[in-house]
Amino acid sequence: MKIRNDPGKVIQGKAESAESDDRKTRRDPDKSQKRIRVLIAKAGLDGHDRGAKVVAAALRDAGMEVIYTGLRQTPEMIVEAAIQEDVDVIGISLLSGAHMTIFPKILTLMKEKGLAEVLLFGGGIIPEKDIKALKELGVGELFTPGTLTTDIVSYVRSWKDSKEAAQS
Repeated sequence: MKIRNDPGKVIQGKAESAESDDRKTRRDPDKSQKRIRVLIAKAGLDGHDRGAKVVAAALRDAGMEVIYTGLRQTPEMIVEAAIQEDVDVIGISLLSGAHMTIFPKILTLMKEKGLAEVLLFGGGIIPEKDIKALKELGVGELFTPGTLTTDIVSYVRSWKDSKEAAQS
């Protein structure tokens, strides 16, 4: 999917960078800094992707490079796309109830493929007890319906800032 300049319009297609033509105006103020690259994926058989597209657009509008994989991605497809796109962050949208299977599988594949430094976060219909269990496994923040997109943007930026500070 490529997200166009005019807000609210989305073009379906193969996974590609959602960087728009006016990308120069959307960059972080410090142009020497590498932009945060985020992969947004819909895992499993869930066919509802409105939330994933809203999050992708919000992250893009905040100056991040966003790659949206589309619907019905397997954990293997998601991790492979993350490797190919050299992302900093993977965001998973799940509404199907398969979160306790899909997130651990993605984490395992990430570790096997050397993506331990990549943030995995997600959102969807996830009960509080499962959120706690997934965070204990190593998943980052899990956002439920009603979360402000600004909170998601702040979370990703904060994670990236802490990672860079730790590396300095």
